[in-house]
Amino acid sequence: MPNTFNSTLKTFTLALGLVLLLAGCKQNSSEAAFDNYHQRLTNVLDIDPTPIPNTDVLPLPQKRDLNQALPDIRIGLLDAYELRQCGLFQLIAERNSILGKVQDKTRSLQYELLFLNGLSYCLTQLKPDSDSDLVAELTPIYQQKQQQLPMIFWNMIFTGEEWRKQLTLGHELVDSEKNSAFLTSLSAFSYVADLINNNVTTTPTPIAPALIENKYQDLLHHQQQIYNSRYIGDLFYSLARTTTWLNTITAQLNANQDLILCGNNMNQQKAKYLRNVFYKFYVADIQRYLAHLDSQYQQIQPVLQQIHQQLNQAPIQVTPDMQGYIDAYINGEAYRQFHQSTLDHVKFWQRLFKQCNFKVGQ
Repeated sequence: MPNTFNSTLKTFTLALGLVLLLAGCKQNSSEAAFDNYHQRLTNVLDIDPTPIPNTDVLPLPQKRDLNQALPDIRIGLLDAYELRQCGLFQLIAERNSILGKVQDKTRSLQYELLFLNGLSYCLTQLKPDSDSDLVAELTPIYQQKQQQLPMIFWNMIFTGEEWRKQLTLGHELVDSEKNSAFLTSLSAFSYVADLINNNVTTTPTPIAPALIENKYQDLLHHQQQIYNSRYIGDLFYSLARTTTWLNTITAQLNANQDLILCGNNMNQQKAKYLRNVFYKFYVADIQRYLAHLDSQYQQIQPVLQQIHQQLNQAPIQVTPDMQGYIDAYINGEAYRQFHQSTLDHVKFWQRLFKQCNFKVGQ
């Protein structure tokens, strides 16, 4: 009996392992569409499909290479106590608590924004005559903190866990059916772009700390919303990967164009089969997917460029690897290559339709 049980258990374990293995090997649906399109074309041409090479991408550098070191600026306990009248004492006390010292990058940014507003408000409330010493001490602190703000934003975006995950390149094509993840990401980064514009590019009018306490809660809300996603990084990868697919397929079609006969008194059956593949698989599936990627990138790129350009005005140290990442995905080099690969592929079909006298839409 024990032997029978052990044998059954081993069989079940093996079967479960195979199921999990097959589930892990399931091909991405968008990748499968490209594979199917490629296979159909080569079947018509009666040639072997060219192997699709791996896609080389520029990864987001490690945190240690991106973090901007900031000197610690402290206010004495006596001065901090005197700031009670401005509503800053409690904020500073929370920041110096055990939990405050280990807060994440998003909460650190929230604290700095609240602190800068409170400090600015405090300077407007202090009397130059009676509080001259405190004003003289706080003014350079405010100026230094304001100068550090772009670096604090940078550290949150590129080294904060949730925001960094968004910008880390994935390994599979995005699902065009999951548009909500993209909209969540777009909303989060648009909010950050507005924060930078309102606090770095311009100097906001200070508000009494008691009235601004919940002003930056939306920052924490967006942080929570993007926690389980890296959609933008997947979008970047998708641009690069579809470029690889299109360039490979187009090169194979161009190399075998002599196999496609067109003209008077010629059997154009192969060309007609190719035309059917074009409409049934490229227009119906691939072209629609490419348009989806194009649309999403054109929505997110201006937001990322705005963030980069605003932060770039500060003395931020950018490594060559990070500059490569910025050029590819934020400044648009990867998109330019994607766009060119699409044009090159369409040009092949335009030539074929003209050569065979096919009317568009037939």
